[in-house]
Amino acid sequence: MINESVRNGRLIDARKLFDHNPNSRDIITWNSMIAGYVKSNQIHNAQELFDIMPHRDVVSWNTMLMGFQRINDSEKLVKYFIQMGRIGLNPTEFTLSTVISAISNMGSHVLIPQIHARVVNLGLTSSVFVGSALIGSYVNLGRPIVLSRLFDEISGKDVTSWNALISGYMNLGLVDEGRRAFESMPERNVVTWTTLVNGYIYNKKLDEARFHFNEMPEKNVVTWTVMISGYERNDRFLEALELLVSMRRSGFCPNEFTLSSILSACAGCSSLLFGMQVHSSIIKSGQPVDVILSSSLVDMYAKCGDIDAAIRVFESIPSKNLVSWNSIIGGFAGHGLGTRALEEFERMKNGGIRPDEITLVHVLSACARGGLVEEGEKYFEEMEREYGIKAGIEHFACMVDLFGRAGQLEKAVELIRRMPFEPDVVIWGALLGACGMHSSLDLGLFAAEEIYKLEQDHPAVYSLLTKIHGEKGVWNMVTELRKMMNENGARKQKAGSWIESLN
Repeated sequence: MINESVRNGRLIDARKLFDHNPNSRDIITWNSMIAGYVKSNQIHNAQELFDIMPHRDVVSWNTMLMGFQRINDSEKLVKYFIQMGRIGLNPTEFTLSTVISAISNMGSHVLIPQIHARVVNLGLTSSVFVGSALIGSYVNLGRPIVLSRLFDEISGKDVTSWNALISGYMNLGLVDEGRRAFESMPERNVVTWTTLVNGYIYNKKLDEARFHFNEMPEKNVVTWTVMISGYERNDRFLEALELLVSMRRSGFCPNEFTLSSILSACAGCSSLLFGMQVHSSIIKSGQPVDVILSSSLVDMYAKCGDIDAAIRVFESIPSKNLVSWNSIIGGFAGHGLGTRALEEFERMKNGGIRPDEITLVHVLSACARGGLVEEGEKYFEEMEREYGIKAGIEHFACMVDLFGRAGQLEKAVELIRRMPFEPDVVIWGALLGACGMHSSLDLGLFAAEEIYKLEQDHPAVYSLLTKIHGEKGVWNMVTELRKMMNENGARKQKAGSWIESLN
């Protein structure tokens, strides 16, 4: 009865039977109750039962280790694994693969080799599960030389172990090795092909990824989503949108992850029409719209110029999270509605949501675009003190932009000098833009020179310097700059609509 109640998810009923029938508590029942709590993410209750168990077997320990892995509590997982060894209980393949997978993201240069030594001692290096987990762990440690040896030791290699090897090479940037492993496989499945495609995308080889995507004997929704997301993350927005059309024509229905990437692509190329069509199709299909998809809609409408639609979608979200708040605050900032962005920021904090680095970038950007110098200085100064967020280069760029737009160029230069890291093109670009706005020739030349050192022939440099020299009446220099632009192939970017390209 107890085990049946657990299987049916009736944990309260199972616990009552368990507590009132002590004679029926064999080790199988104890393990069943603990597993039920773990599966329902009630790790505290699982641990409470585990700690009072009169006798534990390897299943009991494995269940608890799996529970700690589910909640990403690597510290307790390692602690329990050590206790398991102290009582003389040898770990199984499942134990070791669970522990290795859980601690691999910790980047421990000590723990992983120690557990590897234990694997060797137990004679489990040939295990598919353990070997594949070890490959993943050494990838996270950046140790490519170990991968082939680990793989060779696995007996009865299956598709999973091959996929782990391919993924490992690709994640380490060893694209040729990953491709050779793929070509050496005796058989491949859709996961293998998707792993290869994703590996090429990870290494910024979009054309190779698309070639292998087209060669796939079969595709699934995940495969299509990986390729669409790859285009979106690499700013090839039109190709992402075109691929969605191909996906639908092939009979595949996009999931929430596909749609989120597509909406980001619409935002990236300012295609309001396409974004509205995607939104309409979501509504017509009756597909559940979670907070992630809703936040993507908010971001899309805001970046495509329809801030009113962004507000409507945002207000319709029943349980707003940090991502959705960031989307609307960033939307107001992008539309120059600085005061409204700050009002939403305060509303977010009053609702118990703690800001992150992205939130503060949006807040500082809102202050810069809205000319709110005092407010911007205040938020910048209290970032670390109030929210524990250390200012990054994006935050400094916002402040340079803030001072620059307000004509406080000396403050902008002083801030750049006080930065704890070297300024990049964005920082110098913000200063150069301010110089163009306020016709500051000498400082503009200095900023342009710094940009030139980092990125030669940046078209914005020529454009802004031409503007500044023209306003100062230095026409011989304007002619010279235009000549340099032509010789170096630099061109001013023309204004245009991405929607025209879609239609």
